[in-house]
Amino acid sequence: MSNRLDQETEARLQPIRMESCRNTLKSMGYKVRVEDHTLLTIVHPTGILIKLYPYSGWWSGKKIGSGRGFKNLLNKLKTLEKKCTFYY
Repeated sequence: MSNRLDQETEARLQPIRMESCRNTLKSMGYKVRVEDHTLLTIVHPTGILIKLYPYSGWWSGKKIGSGRGFKNLLNKLKTLEKKCTFYY
């Protein structure tokens, strides 16, 4: 667990956000690895690895940069799909 002020809320919401993000990404066709209780690794079909911390919303990966917010990550993935259509 992190050093956030409200650790009880984090402990309650962390598993819910992990599962929600994992299910959404899997339904979109991505391979998702659960690295630990705070980190998901998304494997893009082009081989790019993207790290996502669902509770904080922080993500980072080669070719997509880094940022915050799960919806922003989904938008970046859609943009990347348009550029890499030859992989599908």
